[in-house]
Amino acid sequence: MQFSVKRIGPHLLVLVGFVILSLAYFSPVLKGEKIFQSDIMQYIGMSKQQKDFKAETGEETYWTNSAFAGMPTYQLGAKYPHNYIKKLDLTLRFLPRPADYLFLYLLSFYVLLLVLKVDFKLAALGAIAFGFSTYLIIILGVGHNSKAHAIAYMPLVLSGVLLVFQKKYIHGFLLTTVAMGLELVANHFQMTYYLLLLVIVLGVAYLIDAYRKKILPHYFKSIGIMVAAVVLSIALNATNVLATQEYVKESTRGKSELTINPDGSPKPVTSGLDRDYITQFSYGLVETFNLFIPRFMGGGNGENLGKGSATYEAYRKLGASTTQALEESKHAPMYWGEQPIVEAPAYIGAVILFLFVFALFLVKGRLKWWLVGGTLLSLLLSYGKNLGFLTNFFIDYVPLYNKFRAVSSIQVILELCIPVLAIFGLVRLFDDFEKKEEKLKALKYTSIITGGIAVMFLLFKSSLFDFVGANDGQYMQAYGPDFVRSIKEDRKAIFTQDTLRTLVLVSLSAVVVFMFLRDKLKEKWVIVVFCALILFDLVGVNRRYVNNDDFVSAIKVNKPFQANEVDREILKDTAHFRVFDLVSGPSKPSYFHNSLNGYNAAELKRYREVFDFYVARNNMNVLNMFNTKYIIAQDDKGGLFSYKNDEANGNAWFVQRLQEVESANEEIKQLDSLPNKAIAIYSSHKALENLKNVKPNYVIDSLTSIRLTEVKPNYLKYKSRNSNEGFAVFSEVYYGNGWKTFVDGEERSHIRVNYTLRGMQIPVGNHTIEFKFDPDVVKTGSHIALASSVLFGILLLGGLLYEFKKK
Repeated sequence: MQFSVKRIGPHLLVLVGFVILSLAYFSPVLKGEKIFQSDIMQYIGMSKQQKDFKAETGEETYWTNSAFAGMPTYQLGAKYPHNYIKKLDLTLRFLPRPADYLFLYLLSFYVLLLVLKVDFKLAALGAIAFGFSTYLIIILGVGHNSKAHAIAYMPLVLSGVLLVFQKKYIHGFLLTTVAMGLELVANHFQMTYYLLLLVIVLGVAYLIDAYRKKILPHYFKSIGIMVAAVVLSIALNATNVLATQEYVKESTRGKSELTINPDGSPKPVTSGLDRDYITQFSYGLVETFNLFIPRFMGGGNGENLGKGSATYEAYRKLGASTTQALEESKHAPMYWGEQPIVEAPAYIGAVILFLFVFALFLVKGRLKWWLVGGTLLSLLLSYGKNLGFLTNFFIDYVPLYNKFRAVSSIQVILELCIPVLAIFGLVRLFDDFEKKEEKLKALKYTSIITGGIAVMFLLFKSSLFDFVGANDGQYMQAYGPDFVRSIKEDRKAIFTQDTLRTLVLVSLSAVVVFMFLRDKLKEKWVIVVFCALILFDLVGVNRRYVNNDDFVSAIKVNKPFQANEVDREILKDTAHFRVFDLVSGPSKPSYFHNSLNGYNAAELKRYREVFDFYVARNNMNVLNMFNTKYIIAQDDKGGLFSYKNDEANGNAWFVQRLQEVESANEEIKQLDSLPNKAIAIYSSHKALENLKNVKPNYVIDSLTSIRLTEVKPNYLKYKSRNSNEGFAVFSEVYYGNGWKTFVDGEERSHIRVNYTLRGMQIPVGNHTIEFKFDPDVVKTGSHIALASSVLFGILLLGGLLYEFKKK
């Protein structure tokens, strides 16, 4: 018992420390406040209908009508049966948000360093360096929760992989399965994909090492075990993975059939996202030094400079009051890099980078090379269009790379690798006392490199950089040349301030190492001092961007939108229709109405194309087709009003003619002026395969009618009356992977018409037509998840029993 306490006790203390650190940084959560995250506000707007439906009925809906005229909820927090790995994730995230994610950062990285056989004190230090890396805190501030979630489990996945390579096959298999399962729970496949790239780099390093050591059988055995673990982890998340895989083909991540843009110009045919869209957020080559000097490129697009700044004085000279000038100077346009928007620099830390460079001289072998390889790959790919030949190669030839945007976010890999190697710099500092001269030499070179960079920038900043931002021309036109000179002056000032700050931290780090090597400082005090330096360094920068001011009362987060007079008036109309809001933010309309608006990185591709071609241009013909009954606009005085569109087509209608066109291009072009109340068009030659006796022309008389009688997000019921056989068009978005159609209880087929809507042939007479969203992928995935959970439980018990008997 004493032995167990002695072994476990230090780790428990570390975990308690992590809890305290997480709560201390986000201390307002202790008062019940919540952090205001812009992306989460949009998510709440998008997901309200499905959450309300669950609260009212206890049933999960996998379709929502509230956004983009209708879409699956797979990427909006849908909950699936038998998703037990999700329950484990929720257990680990027991702290209030966002402290829960910070705790996961710390815990996961701590486990990784322990697996790498680092002493628990240094492992805790490394966890702090990783967890407080500026980018990881910033994404919590803006609400990129799923990204933070996925990043948090990355070190845990690596821990399982490394255990397998260490011949701890059972522990490695079990941890890899659980960690990879948790990684997939986060549902941010871009981050998981980047993790895969790092694992490939690690695998190559271990392959070379295995070849040199002639242990290839062990290597391939390890690969087989890891593949089995990953397959099982995917099975634990089967519903989410299968649903996402099915949906992605129909989303903006999938291949488009169009070869034209909205303006008629040729559009490159790709199987993923547009190349310019992928590389829009490309990291600048010089911007690399942001990792070392926080505001090297000015920091973010809106820096808080305060009264003492030249920008504040510039606003005062323009006639702003002291209050106005102070408020504007809190959002000064300091960033002068190449990316369109930057909230904050991706700062890793001067102290950590000092230790990283120090480690480059002392650490040898495969550990160094996979960490350096991962760092370099991450950095080079983050340059995007600024290193076009490499990025284009990955877009064109590396599977799935073209499915993801914002290439600069791949820097999460170097933000993981650099702290690991930095901690191993300290590991090597503390071991092998006979190599003191080698360590002194490494210290000298490290100090010259890191300190020299800072000194060079201080001495030659004016000749090296012009501090001109991409939007300075607009500021010149709006405010004049004096204002632009002022913001350039402030950019230069904060550049100098943060470069000096980095130089001081590098110098202090060098002094600490030197004192240890001269036996003036004990090991435990070196760790304490570096812990203090890292916390001062990273927390000091992080608090500029994410601090207590970002927290508000819980009610403001839980209910971020308030209905205005126009919303309240529209809500009085209890019919089923859509609203197009030209004024409010993207997801506010979805919070109150069935909206054409929305906010999601992966909406349905065909709807987005029609939106870009017509809806965004207020084409009434297309708006009518979507049954847009109300349009919210702004009058000349800035007031809101709703325009009631009496020409909207309604929920469904019978057409006189069903017409085939030659291509998707032709289909979307015809929507511009198509008399869609009378004619429906389609372009797929396969569209009519499931319809029997389809006719191009139909007779409609005065008694013909079809009306909607019941509405739920996942269910629609219509009554039709027609003395002839007819073809009906429904003002609902077509999604073939889940919507099932029934006529008088008998399942029938429906097709996609008018590029995005549903259409079906209806027999003569009076009928009940039902649409039910009952995706087979959820049933199949849930059965797989249940079976794999049982299998994993058996393997876990078997593994524990085997280890118990072995000991």
